[in-house]
Amino acid sequence: MGLLHLEIISPERLLVQEEVDMVEAHGPFGEFGILPGHIQFLTTLHIGEIRFMQSGKTIYLATSGGVAEVLDDRVTFLVETAEFAHEINIDRAKIAQERAETMMKELTLDDKDYRIFETALFRALTRISVASRST
Repeated sequence: MGLLHLEIISPERLLVQEEVDMVEAHGPFGEFGILPGHIQFLTTLHIGEIRFMQSGKTIYLATSGGVAEVLDDRVTFLVETAEFAHEINIDRAKIAQERAETMMKELTLDDKDYRIFETALFRALTRISVASRST
């Protein structure tokens, strides 16, 4: 089996430009995986974990969403934000989690700000989960 050329790009930087064995991420219908030979594919990325395997090692990133394109064994993720597991400040992520949970308790589901804090909570939980994978 061949390799995939993976690029993960945020507005701030090029995070990944590597040959990898496989990639997994979160889209609108849940988690999806990409292996060499995958059909052409275009989708949105949701808040979640991006994983890729390279030479038997799995590398983890937390992302707040974006778009993904698969074309001829080239995988391109254009992400709003992304952080490698070792870059995440877990204490800051826990503070963000607590703040979002507190604010959500004070709001009703139909309050316009509820979704903002819910999204912040999902981002914080993802960052905590990915940071726990740092070696």
